[in-house]
Amino acid sequence: MRGEPAPPPPTLRRGLHPRSGPSSLPRILKSSLARGLGGICHRLVLNPQRLAQPARPGDGAARESPGAAARGAAAAGVVGAGGPGARRGLCAAGGRPDAGRPVPGARAGRGGPGVRAAEEGAGRAPAGGHAVRAGPCERRPRAAARRAPGRAAAGHLLAGHLRAGAGAELRAGADPRPRRRRRGGLALPGRRPSAAHRAPERVVAVVGASASSVSIMVANVLRLFAIPQISYASTAPELSDSTRYDFFSRVVPPDSYQAQAMVDIVRALGWNYVSTLASEGNYGESGVEAFVQISREAGGVCIAQSIKIPREPKPGEFNKVIRRLMETPNARGIIIFANEDDIRRVLEAARQANLTGHFLWVGSDSWGAKTSPILSLEDVAVGAITILPKRASIDGFDQYFMTRSLENNRRNIWFAEFWEENFNCKLTGSGTQADDSTRKCTGEERIGRDSTYEQEGKVQFVIDAVYAIAHALHSMHQALCPGHTGLCPAMEPTDGRTLLQYIRAVRFNGSAGTPVMFNENGDAPGRYDIFQYQATNGSASSGGYQAVGQWAETLRLDVEALQWSGDPREVPSSLCSLPCGPGERKKMVKGVPCCWHCEACDGYRFQVDEFTCEACPGDMRPTPNHTGCRPTPVVRLSWSSPWAALPLLLAVLGIMATTTVVATFMRHNNTPIVRASGRELSYVLLTGIFLIYAITFLMVAEPGAVVCATRRLFLGLGTTLSYSALLTKTNRIYRIFEQGKRSVTPPPFISPTSQLAITFSLTSLQVVGVIAWLGARPPHSVIDYEEQRTVDPEQARGVLKCDMSDLSLIGCLGYSLLLMVTCTVYAIKARGVPETFNEAKPIGFTMYTTCIIWLAFVPIFFGTAQSAEKIYIQTTTLTVSLSLSASVSLGMLYVPKTYVILFHPEQNVQKRKRSLKATSTVAAPPKGEDAEDHK
Repeated sequence: MRGEPAPPPPTLRRGLHPRSGPSSLPRILKSSLARGLGGICHRLVLNPQRLAQPARPGDGAARESPGAAARGAAAAGVVGAGGPGARRGLCAAGGRPDAGRPVPGARAGRGGPGVRAAEEGAGRAPAGGHAVRAGPCERRPRAAARRAPGRAAAGHLLAGHLRAGAGAELRAGADPRPRRRRRGGLALPGRRPSAAHRAPERVVAVVGASASSVSIMVANVLRLFAIPQISYASTAPELSDSTRYDFFSRVVPPDSYQAQAMVDIVRALGWNYVSTLASEGNYGESGVEAFVQISREAGGVCIAQSIKIPREPKPGEFNKVIRRLMETPNARGIIIFANEDDIRRVLEAARQANLTGHFLWVGSDSWGAKTSPILSLEDVAVGAITILPKRASIDGFDQYFMTRSLENNRRNIWFAEFWEENFNCKLTGSGTQADDSTRKCTGEERIGRDSTYEQEGKVQFVIDAVYAIAHALHSMHQALCPGHTGLCPAMEPTDGRTLLQYIRAVRFNGSAGTPVMFNENGDAPGRYDIFQYQATNGSASSGGYQAVGQWAETLRLDVEALQWSGDPREVPSSLCSLPCGPGERKKMVKGVPCCWHCEACDGYRFQVDEFTCEACPGDMRPTPNHTGCRPTPVVRLSWSSPWAALPLLLAVLGIMATTTVVATFMRHNNTPIVRASGRELSYVLLTGIFLIYAITFLMVAEPGAVVCATRRLFLGLGTTLSYSALLTKTNRIYRIFEQGKRSVTPPPFISPTSQLAITFSLTSLQVVGVIAWLGARPPHSVIDYEEQRTVDPEQARGVLKCDMSDLSLIGCLGYSLLLMVTCTVYAIKARGVPETFNEAKPIGFTMYTTCIIWLAFVPIFFGTAQSAEKIYIQTTTLTVSLSLSASVSLGMLYVPKTYVILFHPEQNVQKRKRSLKATSTVAAPPKGEDAEDHK
């Protein structure tokens, strides 16, 4: 923690006087605290009822009167603010001869005993701390007590009765040498105290130090002597280790709380990828270590870069820091635990790299609400979020300090230096040569009137630290010395371990009204104010720190009040990887939990969560953005489909043609042409052709149990009936021809009845097979989602069809194809029969053409099995192939005869004339059959 001015909410603007340096102001304020808090331990024992009320600044301060001298002597050393270069303090009645030298610039001859006593109040603690010491200073002469009755006597009583010195003093030791009288009344006459009155002084508690590194060193020494220590500014998490620093306490929260607050801020802003920047030393390194550990435990925040700034940076070191930060440009959030000078130089390097507005600074309390780190760098600091332990300005201290002057504050050895810097002047006799441009100090200047003044940030905590010891001593005295005005044997000497227990048990409202307490590690509760540096009316230089939230175990951040460079209201991102889009999952980068690659949920997968893709169920397909599943649409070949137009047209024309042929044949049933074509088998063949055309309507109809059963039955029945009749005819012709070569006896089974019996026998095999299939696997309709599960889910469809696979379909038509092939073989064998058997060649042409049609059908049907239009292509191909086969049979065998019957009836007569060759080679027609049947 560093010293920063207490921010007056809601806005703290730059106001520090340019001539008031940061070094002299804290020293002068700490020294003033010594004087302002002088009466605390005096009231501790003698006026315990006043302990509940904070001391008024200046209470107990030495006033320039004989009566005040005793009060200053007894109480001025209770709490002081020793700092860098602090001199050794003096006991109330003895000290170094030169301790009472006049303040440079003060007029000689001024000041009585009270002033001289006040000058002796500042002391130095070991290693920068403020020692609350109990030691028997030389007793005040009784004459002095008589001259200063009241509090003077009380002070004498306190100093005399407290062997350990209940009037705690801030100094490392006392010089017993008597002081010599000086002219002008600037030194108290003294004498060497007797050995009987001189005893070793004992420090019972220490207030300080400010820097964590100093407090660590002091704590290591004090624990050896069991001396409690309370720091007002050290925040290193290392000091929370009660096994190593068991006598250390602090009135400020440790950086572990601060780190937790910063982690909560990062997460509230939606950041997950940040870098850390720390000044070398306990404060910076411990703060960053706590932030890294807490962020790792909380999860969701990763560290991109962790950079340490050396104590003595080389030239170009900060430019190197910026270059390293830019190695991970997505990590825009920068967590800073650094001192003021390092912060300023980092901002300067960012500006030189032209990265103003790129980095998003989150500063610790060392940045706080100070203006010095960002002076003339406000444009780089716009949007920076900083935190400060919750504090308030102590108005009473301001009233006291602003009334200090060279005349009434001579005891503060740094006040003259502060006066020169604050008012930009030189004091006469200050030991420095004033140049012509520097004016001389008049002594009439006033703080706050002739210069800008802001209260030092540690004032509240110094007061609270002193009061914590005072309350502990008061409680300890009440418990161990009830009814005693001074110390009792139980507190003589004061035991440090016992005092530590009372310190850890204190609980009171501090100078700012907030509770002061300690946990088991001696830490104060974490309470922080959160600020953001914001531009005003678009101007960064005129901006200021705005309070935007608080943290007390939980974060309360007003995100709406945040402003950023660029878009003021949009929170900028600090992410390793951008969020994945809809339908994408995160594929994590090994070893970096905040970084990932986005992988699309392709195909039929959808995004379950940010890390998982799963396949949609079989009856569903993913939504267009792959964030869920939706039902797959169901399709079928409908009557209005373009795919059904051609099959239906062919079927209708075929049925009309078949009906016409049948009607013609029935009307001219006894004519020679009809009789010669084999009337019985012709009607069977025409029935099969009609069923082939009719199956098209069943294939287009909506699948159902009845439709599916009818499809199974008639799909193969029509073709089987047709090819059975043709096979019987071809086989009859072939057998007659072959029998005629060997004998005049006609072959068996060539009568119409035999022909019908053979045809129906062949057809019955198909019917029996279909009936067995229907019994073994009852027909029903199904929705096939795999048939049209295309690569592109948008093209996927569920197909409503009969429960008939492609293999079952081929099996259903397989027997018909076998008959067709057999018929073709017989047609080839009978191709050389005499022209008397005029149907042999048309049957041959019919079978050749049919084979070609089905040879073309097979690759088309199975070649489209993976097509998105499979249901349409396969159904259309099948129905068209069937219709073409039927049309070939109808056209080759019956259309010419029908044409002759209808348009050339003169040719429909019986021919008696036979060729000699035919008569000699062909046997006589069977009994009961006309000779024309052979023509």
